[in-house]
Order: sequence, then structure tokens, then C-alpha cells
Amino acid sequence: MFAGAVFAVCMAGTTLPTPLYGLYQEKLGFSELTVTVVYAVYAFGVIGVLLLAGNASDAVARRPVLLAGLGFAAASAVCFLLATGLDWLYAGRLLSGLSAGLFTGAATVYVMELAPYGGASRATFVATAANMGGLGCGPLLAGVLAQYAAWPLYLPFVVHLVLVAGSAAVLLWLPETVRERRPLNTVRPQRPGLPPQVRAVFAPAATASFVGFALFGVFTSVSPAFLAQSLDVDNHAVSGLVVALAFFSSTAGQLAVGRVGVERSLPLGCAGLFAGLALLAGALHWDLLPLVILSALVGGGGQGLAFRGALSAVAEAAPPDRRASVISTLFVVAYAGISVPVIGVGVLTEPVGLEGAGLVFIACMTVLVSTAAVYLLRRPARVTPSRS
Repeated sequence: MFAGAVFAVCMAGTTLPTPLYGLYQEKLGFSELTVTVVYAVYAFGVIGVLLLAGNASDAVARRPVLLAGLGFAAASAVCFLLATGLDWLYAGRLLSGLSAGLFTGAATVYVMELAPYGGASRATFVATAANMGGLGCGPLLAGVLAQYAAWPLYLPFVVHLVLVAGSAAVLLWLPETVRERRPLNTVRPQRPGLPPQVRAVFAPAATASFVGFALFGVFTSVSPAFLAQSLDVDNHAVSGLVVALAFFSSTAGQLAVGRVGVERSLPLGCAGLFAGLALLAGALHWDLLPLVILSALVGGGGQGLAFRGALSAVAEAAPPDRRASVISTLFVVAYAGISVPVIGVGVLTEPVGLEGAGLVFIACMTVLVSTAAVYLLRRPARVTPSRS
């Protein structure tokens, strides 16, 4: 449980600025395109760490890697506290991506390794809830503090620094789970790869993952601006809550995979993503807050179902000696979804407006997720136990 709390604290820091971008726009005077670029820098940091040092904790042990991740999280918070220009925001988002990249794999494994005998299922729940729940708590915490407390661009990051310091103390108290350590120079970049037997499963899995992360990217980068400009919702707590609901629903969707089964979770997740995109289109067209909330709930649930189903499907289809590289490839595609489409929305905002850019995004993502769904209906993803 303590390791899960540390995991949640780190992930919360990566979404903390979400309801504050409008305030930074007022302070620094930049466009909606710049907001999306600032947001997307985070993804590049995550992808870089996953590819270059995703397996570092296997060599140098869990706690040093997680402490480094907390260090990057603290440095990110300091950058936002000192932000007097765009360069500080870019640096803060990049450092935040580095922290998430280090935590994503290492913290998940650490939580599971610390579980008592027979507690693997509960540990999986804790890791999932800590990851997505932490991402949801970030905008909720920042939104509430920005709306109802003083110093909206400072207090959220001061609070996060305190939480990071407490998390570092907890980590130093928790035991190390890696017994045989190797030098840091033994860590090698993980080269993405797709063995032939994985490709049929990977195509729809990666497509659904890309769309799900792209939906999250739009929610966490431009939804506060849409709420303020089109719905006259300038309450930062409400903006943070809407984003948080998407992540909390993703947690529920991931946990539901155990009930619906891995084979059904991927097509059901695609259906949820399709419905979430349709609801978001309705919200943009009719300027209705209830549809935005429903889109976050339904789309978030679909993302959780689809991504956990995708991860399970490709992991089971991959040969044991190539599993890490296959999963790395899936994560690279997924995190590309929260960078490229989001920047595309920013580029289109000026010529066609925020609502028009959102509708173009929805149309493109709908085509992708529909293609994945049709493929799955014609060739269902079969998940069979892997051989070690």
C-alpha cells in the first residue's frame, strides 16, 4: 500500500498543471497551439525513458530508480514554481515525462514484488489504481487549490513538493526487492520490435491504445479551454474534476477486464471509445456540459478496457524473449497518441476554432477505432497462455 501511495504521488504530478494552463496563458500570453505543445513535451520524455532506460530497475534495483523519478518530479514542480516564460514550462513538462517514464514500469513491478504471498491480484489492483488514480488526482487537486485557495500557480506545486518529500522518506523505509544488482552501464536501450506472430494481434491493439491515449491527451490539454470558452465554465475545480473523471473511469475499466475477460475487453473497449468520441462530438456541437462529463466517463472506461486488453493480448502473443521489446513498442505507440494528435488539434485551432479542431480530431479518431473494431470482429484476438 505504501509503494502504491508513492506511485500515485508521482503520477499526480504529471497532470497537476492541467487546469492551470488557462492561467499560464493569461500570465505569459501564448496560444492554444502552444498549450498543446507544452503538454505533448511530456510524452517525448516518457517515450525516451521507456526506450533508453525502461529496464534500469532490473539492473540497479527498484528504489534508486524510483528515487530518481521522484527527483525529476520535484525538479518539474520547481520549474513550474519559477515559470516566468515558456522555457520553464517546457522544462517542467519534460522532467515530468522523465519521472513518469521511470515510474511506469519500475513502480508497477515494485508494488507487485512487495505484495505478501497470495496477494498478486490485490497488488495488481493497487498498481492500476495508483497509476490511473494518481493521474486523476493531479488535476483534481490543482483545480480545487487554484479555485479555492491563494496563489493558484504556486500552491499546487508546493503541496506536491511536500508530498514528494514524504514519498522519498517512505521509499527509503521500504525494503529493496532486487537482490542481485548490476552496474548502471549494463542497462541497454530497449529496441522496439514485432515478431511475425505478434503482428496480427498488435495492429488493432496498438490502434485502440493510440486512440485511447489521444482522447486522454485532448481532455488533459484543451478541455479546460473548451469549458471556459464555449460553456462559460471558468471554475478550475470543475475543469479538474472533468479530467479526473476520465482517469478514474479508466481505472474502473481496467479493473473490469477481470470480469469480462481479456478477449472481450479489447472490442468492448473500442466500443466504449467510439461512444466516448460520439458524446464528445455532441458536446462540441451543442455546447453541453453533461455530454462532456458523459464523454469522460464512457471514453475513460473504454480506454481502460481497451488498453489493459491490448497489453494482455500482445504480451501473451509475444515469445518470452521478445516480450519486453513488444510491450515497449506498444507503449511508444500509445504515448505517441498523447502528442501527435494533440498538437494537430492545436494547429487547427486558429484557422477553424477550438470546436472545429475538436470535431476534426474526433472524426480521425473515430475512423481509427472503427477500423480496429471491424478488424477484431473479423479476426478476434485470441489470447493463449504463453510458454516460458
